[in-house]
Amino acid sequence: MGSSLAATLEGLKARFRRGVVPRPTTYYLSLGEAGGQKWTVRLSPTACEVVAGKVENADCVLKLPSELFVKLVQGTWKPGAVDFLSGRIKTNDIDLLRNLQTAFGL
Repeated sequence: MGSSLAATLEGLKARFRRGVVPRPTTYYLSLGEAGGQKWTVRLSPTACEVVAGKVENADCVLKLPSELFVKLVQGTWKPGAVDFLSGRIKTNDIDLLRNLQTAFGL
């Protein structure tokens, strides 16, 4: 799953929609506890940077299993309210999470 996850995250760069993100925003993606499952995504109105590892002061934190993240990016799974209420997906800012989805057409 690790290489599939890395490839999925790397593929986000090509999907980035310029002009969608209103201001520079940093996302921390915690997609599991194994090595290679912590990522930082930095977005601005004109650029997207995806790097392995944790950032200290992220604007938005997203925690969910890596398998679900890959399915989300592939378009084979859409999160619903139950996923958030059950704790399957955790975030500190639902609005910024929506911006992340919009920025990549998820």
